[in-house]
Amino acid sequence: MDKIKVIELFAGVGGFRVGLERASDIFDTVWSNQFEPSTKKQHASEMYVKNFGETGHANQDINEVEVKDIPDHELLVGGFPCQDYSVACSSNNAKGIVGKKGVLWWEIMRILEEKKDKAPKYLLLENVDRLLKSPSTQRGRDFAIILSSLNNLGYAVEWRVTNGAEYGMPQRRKRVFIFASMKGTKPYNLLAQNEASDVINTVGLFAKAFPIHTVHQENIIEGKFGDDLVEVTENFNSLKPKQNAFLDAGCMIDGKYFTSKVKANYDGPFSVLGDFLEPEANIPPEFYIDAEALKKWTYMKGSKSFPRVSKTGHEYTYSEGSMGFPDLLTKPSRTIITGEGGPGASRFKHVIDIDGKHRRLVPIELERLTMFPDNHTEGVSDTKRAFLMGNALMVGVVTTFAEVFLSEI
Repeated sequence: MDKIKVIELFAGVGGFRVGLERASDIFDTVWSNQFEPSTKKQHASEMYVKNFGETGHANQDINEVEVKDIPDHELLVGGFPCQDYSVACSSNNAKGIVGKKGVLWWEIMRILEEKKDKAPKYLLLENVDRLLKSPSTQRGRDFAIILSSLNNLGYAVEWRVTNGAEYGMPQRRKRVFIFASMKGTKPYNLLAQNEASDVINTVGLFAKAFPIHTVHQENIIEGKFGDDLVEVTENFNSLKPKQNAFLDAGCMIDGKYFTSKVKANYDGPFSVLGDFLEPEANIPPEFYIDAEALKKWTYMKGSKSFPRVSKTGHEYTYSEGSMGFPDLLTKPSRTIITGEGGPGASRFKHVIDIDGKHRRLVPIELERLTMFPDNHTEGVSDTKRAFLMGNALMVGVVTTFAEVFLSEI
């Protein structure tokens, strides 16, 4: 098989690239883009260059990149940011339909449209699972716009919300992965030639990569939308705006979609937090929590309630339940967050107990739990390394899917 040329958008520190290359050296990333508009220091881009080199990497606002400068490719990947109101609207000029400025989904569409007959055959995208329910006032509208946009360009789509820990990976991290295939490809024909229930259950690429318990036909929701993005924006799910139109798994072809809840059916080995720890001799002293500071951590992790006043002056009681503390070494880690670093007590940071000593996780442990190589983010502060892992995807999900993808194209 010839090399598969890949471009990686919104690349972060290169999670898609690591995952693809771990699956096979047939994946050849010919161009990548990473730019953080809110900061002067481009830490993620620096880490990308440190690990993969400068060739073909653009640390430039994607809005300013000309499509002619992006190499032709077969596979486009990216964890595009989830911004509310991915709205399409009518344009007063010859461009017709446009998306809200700054919503980066439309930059993906711009590349697909301007590449024309050289557009990539395949897309593999990642996002937070709430994308399927966005916005809360018209649930599913944003995802319907994405599906309709891809349908208009001749793609069929599969999607799946995955939690890596349910398939033997070391972190509980739910994300939606979206795979699009162009008309005429084998994956497209697979959707065209099979019943939706079979695609979701057994023959789809996600079904093969991440097996599920059988979903029965009566539990599959069906729907359709037109090719007018403005109409989709204004009217999709308008009759039942609080009801979820899209569930954890699904597929779409020719404007018709099928979706259902799913439950993982995995019988392989499982990973636990304790399997990925550094020897205690390698842990810097500042990661340990002394007895006085531990009281603050215990409070933050515990249940509590107290009065609050809203911006409108409404008084109410805020309550939150207790969290498991310290984190169990015999289970996968919780989701790593961007605020994982730093010594300050936090409700959501990980704390482990090793022989009676409490400590935070060090950066190399966070990398392992997200399935990156050791020291992938070495070269910036520990707090920033934690932030970069909180922003990253589960590399193992990409690798597992990529292995199935190669067998199906």
